[in-house]
Amino acid sequence: MTTTPATTPGRRTEPSAGRTIRTVLGDLTPEQLGVCDAHDHLFLASPQLPGQELADPEAAAAELRAFRAAGGAAMIQWTPHGMGRRAAELPRLARESGVTVVAATGLHQAAHYAPEFLAGLTDPAALFVAELTEGIGPDDADAPHGRPRAGMIKVAGGFHGLDRHARRTMTAAAEAHRATGAAIGIHLELGTGALDVLDLLCGALDVPPDRVVLGHLNRSPDSAVHRMAAEAGAYLAFDGPSRANHATDWRLPDAVAALCDAGFADRILLGGDTTTAGARSVNGGPGMPYLLHRLRPRLELAVGAEAVEGMLRANPARAFAANWP
Repeated sequence: MTTTPATTPGRRTEPSAGRTIRTVLGDLTPEQLGVCDAHDHLFLASPQLPGQELADPEAAAAELRAFRAAGGAAMIQWTPHGMGRRAAELPRLARESGVTVVAATGLHQAAHYAPEFLAGLTDPAALFVAELTEGIGPDDADAPHGRPRAGMIKVAGGFHGLDRHARRTMTAAAEAHRATGAAIGIHLELGTGALDVLDLLCGALDVPPDRVVLGHLNRSPDSAVHRMAAEAGAYLAFDGPSRANHATDWRLPDAVAALCDAGFADRILLGGDTTTAGARSVNGGPGMPYLLHRLRPRLELAVGAEAVEGMLRANPARAFAANWP
């Protein structure tokens, strides 16, 4: 990793006073968020996952009810622009389930889009800002509850590096952050490239590190990288439980315990990252309730109930709150 401000402990952060969390039903104070699945999906479609789309509103509703029954109160949907996020459905689902829903703007890796789709996005930063401040549309302009606004930005890195598309979208995300204060969530491919992301976003582009959420770190259980990212001031998302082939569940307690022992319990977020229909709990998979039903008690054995409660409540409330314009 290069020597940049991104690696310096104690780097500046934005003032927290007056921050709110932007949900599909309006803005909430951080204290209102409750137990939060900090990275998941109700809707998702990609040519990389043919035939496995999350596209059924009633299945999404059932999943939210199951999550609510398990003790969940909020979820952050990281599905970005152009990937079937079905924003018009989200207000109804949030209202009927009683689960707070935060939607995302942003762009995933180029592989998830047709080339002509990306070629038509001449100003992605303007798109991100509009979806954060005005609402997601115009395809959703006839939504019965109005146009829901996004509450975070999601972009993606590559495997052990950042290609031209990643640099373009992260530059746009930084610009949108400066205009809105929104947090930026990063898909790390197989958990790699975290330090490259911090060098770009927090070094070259001067995004405060506490506005960056590094996703999928559990998929690359490198304790040195975890420690360096936490020292930089970023949030570390351990998401996608039950994926044994990604070294998730069985190494997660040790990774979380190491960070807590080093004093970084306040940097950790937990999520489910359900990306296929078969992974929903209502279809026989682990789904959103797994986070609270199975993963939570295992982490409590490793680091204690108080620390895990902070990862599910206080940490996401800080990570996704912003001083919106």
